[in-house]
Amino acid sequence: MKSKKPSKQRKKLYESSLHEKRGLLKAHLSKGLKKELNQRSLAVRSGDTVKIMRGKKKKKSGKVTKVDYKKGVIFIEKMVRKKADGTEILVPFKASNLMITDLELKDDKRFKRKKIKLKAKEEAEGKGKSKEKSEEKRENTAFEKSSGAKEENEEKKAEEKREKKKPENKTEEKTGKEKKEES
Repeated sequence: MKSKKPSKQRKKLYESSLHEKRGLLKAHLSKGLKKELNQRSLAVRSGDTVKIMRGKKKKKSGKVTKVDYKKGVIFIEKMVRKKADGTEILVPFKASNLMITDLELKDDKRFKRKKIKLKAKEEAEGKGKSKEKSEEKRENTAFEKSSGAKEENEEKKAEEKREKKKPENKTEEKTGKEKKEES
């Protein structure tokens, strides 16, 4: 920001568009996530687990239910207060008072541009591909790059198809001549 005047800074904040306000709703990452991502902060999204660092509800944690870009606040489930008429409403928090402890990994686009080592978490949650499939895929791509690989690869595929088509019952394996001999 170029201006030193607080009034101009507030005006810039209030008049900024939603995609600019989204960039302002970043929270610090926990120590473990900092090491994994090589990043200090990240934009908060619904589904992330956060820990409250400031205020009356300090040291409590919960899952983000809603992020309001227009107001610049984040709502966390189970963090409620009672109104005068007895109804409960979610308490709004500023992103600067929160710390992200766990990320929502369902969205592939969130980390599309970043090379992140979150494979261990994905495998632990059962979302990632198994190691065998990924290793097999790597072998196939390396194999295809070598000379004459396409022909050999086609032969392997044909062999696999033949193995799948083999009947499991012994009676089906017998040829027509063997059947005649038996009867």
